[in-house]
Amino acid sequence: MDIKEKFEEFIAQYPIFEYRLLNAADVSVHERVRTICREECERYGSTWACPPAVGELPECEKKIHSYSKAIFFSSVAEVSDIMNMEEMLSTRKAHEELTEKVGDFFKEEGYETFILSTESCDYCERCAYLDGKPCRFPEHMHPCLESYGVVANEIVEREQMEYNLGGNTILWFSMVLLRK
Repeated sequence: MDIKEKFEEFIAQYPIFEYRLLNAADVSVHERVRTICREECERYGSTWACPPAVGELPECEKKIHSYSKAIFFSSVAEVSDIMNMEEMLSTRKAHEELTEKVGDFFKEEGYETFILSTESCDYCERCAYLDGKPCRFPEHMHPCLESYGVVANEIVEREQMEYNLGGNTILWFSMVLLRK
């Protein structure tokens, strides 16, 4: 059984909505995302998972491209009111747990992994970054796609994936970079 068949057997147990296997070299990095982080995101400068802590964009691009493949996937969550930000964000934890399971699957298959996930890390109530200390749980701290300059909807469009299901549904996206 090849790795794709093993992965499909593995994900049949989990609520992965869609996935694509990508060449990591095809993952683009864009400065405009960092501008949005810097000017509009309240998490900027407050966590190890966000800029500036994740490094300069050329470093991020180099890290992404140091891997050969990437699994880009989504999961779906439903809420009673799509405009209720607190309820929407409460569904993120299940996606983060799923993302770690995907990463663990590939580690068990002998791959070195690096995970880019949704939003910024909120594993700790107060990030050690604010105190000038190293991350307390680096195995759970996954930088967000956007912190690395990756535009999820660009990949979604190119790969002909769903981005918006309408109604009170949310699609969360993650990427697990892989190398042997």
